[in-house]
Amino acid sequence: MQRHQILFILVAIAAFSACNGDNRNADAYGNFEAREIIVSSEANGRLIQFVAREGDWLPADTVLGIVDTAQLYLKKQQLRASIRAVLSRKQNVNSQTSVFEEQLSNLGREKARVEQLLKDGAATQKQLDDINGQMDVVEKQMMAQVTSLNIVNASIRNETEPLITQIEQVDDMIAKSIVRNPVEGRVLATYAEAGEIAVQGKPLFKVADTRDMTLRVYVSGAQLSSVKAGQIADVLVDNESGGVRSMQGEIIWISEKAEFTPKIIQTRDERVNLVYAMKVRVKNDGSLRIGMPGEVVFSKSK
Repeated sequence: MQRHQILFILVAIAAFSACNGDNRNADAYGNFEAREIIVSSEANGRLIQFVAREGDWLPADTVLGIVDTAQLYLKKQQLRASIRAVLSRKQNVNSQTSVFEEQLSNLGREKARVEQLLKDGAATQKQLDDINGQMDVVEKQMMAQVTSLNIVNASIRNETEPLITQIEQVDDMIAKSIVRNPVEGRVLATYAEAGEIAVQGKPLFKVADTRDMTLRVYVSGAQLSSVKAGQIADVLVDNESGGVRSMQGEIIWISEKAEFTPKIIQTRDERVNLVYAMKVRVKNDGSLRIGMPGEVVFSKSK
């Protein structure tokens, strides 16, 4: 084979390789991420129900499990009984002061009679003064009794306040015994099954909203001048044919602090030691997965 024929074949092979995406000339490399949330148990007890399954797409606030609340319910009933027992000692102010009110009513009628007699000259001023004095004594006795009863009732109310607070605490614990999905998203992993013992802080499942994915890439200091937050970028991912396909992304965050190049990232310049992390948000068409590699080609800003 002649020399010029061999050269032609080599050029053709190189051109074919470039067309198949082997030479992508990407500006940055990284992996896709999503906001993952690990949901842990907030209560202790047997997990009497748990229906989370890996791969399920769940709306926010979906009830996925229940921790046994029998002991909490019994505790609440006990506290309610204690409150009723304390309140049974509460004094009825009206019934306790009815005797004094009756005395004042009688003295009032007697005072009216003496005042009429005094006008007719059939009674003395001393008689009227004595009645007024008796009325003053009864009124003071009644006020003292009312004050005493109010103090007793206030003390009883004070005794019930800690019990009411304990009931509120139990209600909060019962509410936390219901396992809910905090955000709309897909269940990535489950760590428990119905019937197991749940312990406060023990992970139950992991969920993530994968509708919008984030590609975390790293750029050198020399590239920072050509990128900014809000800028549109072309995101490249592998396709089934061995090439790449392009998706539109938006730079949403650029780190203010440099870090050493992660081992999993290969930059175009092997001499680069310090890089800046960057996040590119991409609308997921259903093909993107967490941990999937991706590349970025920077384009003009909006």
